Amino acid sequence: MALSVFDLYSVGIGPSSSHTVGPMRAARRFVEGLERDGLLDDVVGVRAELYGSLGATGRGHGSDKAVVLGLEGEDPATVDTDRSDDRVAQVRADGSLLLGGKHQIRFDSDKDLVLHRRKSLP
Repeated sequence: MALSVFDLYSVGIGPSSSHTVGPMRAARRFVEGLERDGLLDDVVGVRAELYGSLGATGRGHGSDKAVVLGLEGEDPATVDTDRSDDRVAQVRADGSLLLGGKHQIRFDSDKDLVLHRRKSLP
């Protein structure tokens, strides 16, 4: 059976797929859980915290953008990379995002997306 490099690795946004695919998937799965449990419409805000290498290199490697896009329901395999930077900039400018692409909540990127640069989880 022949394998492609795309069968082995996930390609994501940013200069480092290894720092964007996981955070985007995790944020999206969090939102899917809220929706599955019937809680999505009750949410007024979220806070995401990144630790270890994700926190240390978050902005430079695109982890912060990946979290925002994942919270909006985007998936690494289907996200429109031509529009993703503009969307993240709009979230920052508006101070809100569309949770799961459906439910508008407040979101201050400077306060609600915390990058722990020198802290790792046990």
